[in-house]
Amino acid sequence: MPAKATLDQRIAWHREHRFHCACRPAPPAIQPYLTAPNPTPLPGRVLMVRPAAFGYNPETAASNAFQQNTHHSDAGGKARAEFDRFVEALREANVQVEVAEDERVPAKPDAVFPNNWVTFHEGGAAILYPMAAPVRRLEVREDWVRQLGYNQLLDLRTQARGRFLEGTGSLVFDRANRLAFACESPRTDRKLVAEVCRHLGYEPVVFRATLQGTPIYHTNVLMSIGQDVAVVCLEVCDEPQFVRSRLEQASKQIIEVTPTQLEAFACNLLQLRAADGQAVWALSIRAYGALTEEQRDGLGRVVVADLDTIETLGGGSARCMLAELF
Repeated sequence: MPAKATLDQRIAWHREHRFHCACRPAPPAIQPYLTAPNPTPLPGRVLMVRPAAFGYNPETAASNAFQQNTHHSDAGGKARAEFDRFVEALREANVQVEVAEDERVPAKPDAVFPNNWVTFHEGGAAILYPMAAPVRRLEVREDWVRQLGYNQLLDLRTQARGRFLEGTGSLVFDRANRLAFACESPRTDRKLVAEVCRHLGYEPVVFRATLQGTPIYHTNVLMSIGQDVAVVCLEVCDEPQFVRSRLEQASKQIIEVTPTQLEAFACNLLQLRAADGQAVWALSIRAYGALTEEQRDGLGRVVVADLDTIETLGGGSARCMLAELF
């Protein structure tokens, strides 16, 4: 920190120190600035990875009940076509999309889901995450992260010790209120959630959820949080009133969906900011078709894409394909 630092310099120094170390709390006069609500929580720019070797991944299927091995002919080609149309739809809605090209060798069947290995944050910060499936660990591209201008890296892989946390699959951020919702599962370790929150200055909200007796593998298939709205399936949560109360305390309008709607990826959506400043939700045709008219009205403006191949074989939908850039 420079001598006779200004308030802005002090805030910036303590924010960076907390991200890299957090060995001691910031002074009381600085803490309110580090925990203040984010005035622009919606991203207007996203990273997407065009898949080169998309397909059914048996390594992830053990914990992802949404995957179906239907042996689609030319699954890779169909997935790339779905990807391209989704990118086009987002750009037509004036959302900025950065496309990275996956490489065919080594084969990475889930490369289309970059949000599981990286999250991007304000001030050029990014976090790299330890993923459960060995083949998915090949997806991590630190060079892409730096090319995008994020040079303050926290690599959780170095401290995972056999534990896993998979980006914004595991963590659903309410950036406006600095909350991180997390559904505990084999892919979402409670202690790693706490570590991320400690570095970001967020409060963890950890709970459990099951679907047909099986732990739900990722939080973002049962919950999405936008600026004013939360789409959530409370019925699958072990403590639904706890989750509801935290969302209500954050002043979110709750759109509650059923387990059947959840299975159609109705919670796997992301609210973005278009170039005109308007909010827009990105989701799949399958998810949109599962919602009622009243639920659709609650969302407002949407971008809808056909992602059937990616959803069926990959077990993830629109939100999983988007890594927010700030």
